[in-house]
Amino acid sequence: MLPSHLKRYIVSQDYGRYTPVDQAVWRYIMRQLVSFLSVNAHESYREGLKKTGITVDRIPSIEEMGKKLSEFGWVSVPVSGFIPPAAFMEIQAFGYLPVASDLRTVDHMMYTPAPDIVHEAAGHAPILVEPEYAAYLKAYAQVASKAIISHEDMAQYEAIRSLSDLKEDPSSTPEQIREAEQTLNDVNAAISHVSEAALLGRMNWWTAEYGLIGSLEKPRIYGAGLLSSIEEARSCLGPAVQKLPLTVDCINYSYDITEMQPQLFVTPNFAHLTVVLEELADQMAFRRGGVEGLKKAHVARTVVTAELDSGLQISGKLKSYDAQGEQVAYIQFEGPSQLSLHGREIQGHGVQYHAQGYGTPVGLIEGFSKPLSTLKDDELLKIGFKPGAKKQIRFLSGVTVDGTIRDLIRHPETGALILVAWTDCRVTHGDKLLFDPAWGVFDMGVGTHVTSVFGGPADRRAYGETDDFVAKIIPRKEFSPLMKYKHELYQAVRTFREKMATWPASTTVTEKAVAGESLEQIYSKVEADLPHDWLLRLEILELAQQLPTDSWRPRVENDLKNMSEADAQVADRIADGVKVFGHQF
Repeated sequence: MLPSHLKRYIVSQDYGRYTPVDQAVWRYIMRQLVSFLSVNAHESYREGLKKTGITVDRIPSIEEMGKKLSEFGWVSVPVSGFIPPAAFMEIQAFGYLPVASDLRTVDHMMYTPAPDIVHEAAGHAPILVEPEYAAYLKAYAQVASKAIISHEDMAQYEAIRSLSDLKEDPSSTPEQIREAEQTLNDVNAAISHVSEAALLGRMNWWTAEYGLIGSLEKPRIYGAGLLSSIEEARSCLGPAVQKLPLTVDCINYSYDITEMQPQLFVTPNFAHLTVVLEELADQMAFRRGGVEGLKKAHVARTVVTAELDSGLQISGKLKSYDAQGEQVAYIQFEGPSQLSLHGREIQGHGVQYHAQGYGTPVGLIEGFSKPLSTLKDDELLKIGFKPGAKKQIRFLSGVTVDGTIRDLIRHPETGALILVAWTDCRVTHGDKLLFDPAWGVFDMGVGTHVTSVFGGPADRRAYGETDDFVAKIIPRKEFSPLMKYKHELYQAVRTFREKMATWPASTTVTEKAVAGESLEQIYSKVEADLPHDWLLRLEILELAQQLPTDSWRPRVENDLKNMSEADAQVADRIADGVKVFGHQF
């Protein structure tokens, strides 16, 4: 069951919004992909299509696909286009496959930078039937959900989403697209460092999206980006693309989503993916913590969580930290902050109470034989450390806390002391004032060192919306009268094909000729009103060659030939299309 804070990204697939043109685009793409990938993809691909209920002739129902996936420990859920990377990973970590329910346009049928149902359903879903790959994907999502994302990453994500949405919107103007491209270029140029989230993005790109498997000499395709891109699937196996063995060094290779990849990485088997992932995870702040983790959090300028050895989790934007070598002395968060245990906000210590930030010393205290968090009540009483007592404590780092103890809060499970509330309290570090009595209660976190630093708040539900979790919905397309008329013609051809599939073997030539007359009438409308539509002509030609239509089929062929001569890209699409159904001009 998805947590409530993730459910806002789930939308209705609204299957009725798919137009007959959409269905034709899906059919064209899938026929090309299946034809090529049945030979060149990992052997689980074709079987995976069957087991997930994905067919060539019809855009899949995400709900029906989810029922099939549940047999393999997954559930598919519809989302709207791009969703924030942190949200995507957290959803996937729960065993849900987010499927963008939108479909690419005819102009971008070979490749689109925007996530769509071809990429998510026909790309990601089939390989999930492989247990080791499915395990890797869940493990990756769990690791990636801990990655520290930077404010620069978020600016890049917004720029990419904006550009992709504009490119897929038929009402967008060339000027709007140029402006969005320039914005993305400016954002990319301003990136000052590679964040953990960006490194995890590279890992994902070179494995789940553009991964190859097998030997370097003869690899096969398993990455969803390749499984859903006709052009790149064909080109990636050729000698022009360098094949490198997959190691953790793949994170040192950046990528451009608008260009073909100059190199790809080959894993010998799916189990190796998890080995490489673990190597990367061992380098991340959520496992290393300390000064190293705080440095990453400080540069990121996004909401992160620092966890102390007592179990206390502090979430917010890290403003600063003091350290002596590798020993953290004081950490200071700015803006809304949250204190939690095990991912659950401590009652009374949410962003409303800590709206202006939160700071605490970290480390051992002078004169204490053990860490403060480990002392029992009787041990504290012996040294007069109790509610109502006025005390001054000095940390080995030099941080001094001087005030009256108001309350002691312990971990409900381990019994460790996690918070000490002080009144009339002054906190200093040398000449530096860290907390003034006039600021109210000083809630001192208890811990000797920072064990983990990870991206996002510990309790997202309680913390509220953050920059890396904003949900946006792609608006539904509005169609002009001409587009609606075009949809009618596409539907007429689709209906004809479906009826033709039900003809009994005893159907006579005369009966086929009579039926063919209705198809000719449709074609005459296409000929008159859709002069540039090659896809519908291709659909009609495929049907016409199965009918006694010598009188008008040459018109369709000539139209397609003329379109091929006028546009090299269209020529390739037409050539690929006729090849699938075995036609020769």
